[in-house]
Amino acid sequence: MARGPLSDDQLREYHSQGFTLARGFFERDEIDLLLRAAKEDRQLDQHSFARGDGEGGQVRLSLWNHPGDTIYGMFARCQSVVVSAEKLLAGEVYHYHSKMIMKDARVGGAWTWHQDYGYWYQNGVLFPLLTSVFIAVDPATRENGCLQVIPHSHELGRIDHVLSGDQAGADRDRVDQILRRLPLVHVEMHPGDALYFHPNLLHRSDQNRSDKPRWSMICCYNAARNDPYKESHHPRYTPLKKVPDSAILQAGLRRFADSAADVAWLDDKKDHSARSLPTA
Repeated sequence: MARGPLSDDQLREYHSQGFTLARGFFERDEIDLLLRAAKEDRQLDQHSFARGDGEGGQVRLSLWNHPGDTIYGMFARCQSVVVSAEKLLAGEVYHYHSKMIMKDARVGGAWTWHQDYGYWYQNGVLFPLLTSVFIAVDPATRENGCLQVIPHSHELGRIDHVLSGDQAGADRDRVDQILRRLPLVHVEMHPGDALYFHPNLLHRSDQNRSDKPRWSMICCYNAARNDPYKESHHPRYTPLKKVPDSAILQAGLRRFADSAADVAWLDDKKDHSARSLPTA
């Protein structure tokens, strides 16, 4: 089962660096189940949409607002994940959204430098009291476009974002100056590793030019006390029911497609306010 909430040392690292990497956060059989479900899930594939990177590449992703009772929901609602988010945000959290990033071999596009709060600010979220957990489904390496982060960049506050291709990215002139003063870290990950990161952490990824896919699932949480003041394509406060970590493997005993109907998929073609979604 998932190994438990983040430790006090990991919490300190998160608040200092803007991120913390929990190696082996999920067991191999749990992540294998997620991998098999995602790659066989026709609903996930049918609800995917593409984002051009301005460099000739595209990344596919599927996004949903409410976790439901699918295998994806069990990951997003499991005790270890949610309690970690509660500790990071010092109080009750709710599920803001989850997404599967499908950076396929040789065709998976890049993501420009951005902060997630650079987008979420537009959704009526007043404070950057959110956190995301990036779960490696496939190995993430430099060759297949692993996440790149700038430690301490969360301390810079929200940076203006401008459109580049289909993506809104952080002001490039400012990012260039930031990189003169702060380091760049490539976050290579094994399946089952989990990276928690701050909504103002600058991050990006390269195109996948390798013959290996780089799929990942990202679950995002907002503090209950940070309820948005207006409606948007992501939900306002909705109570989140945690499940035991053991629910992940128990979900594998059911056909994941049987519960796919309760997934609140985001439709990129209908919801124009979602055109500049953050991802990685």
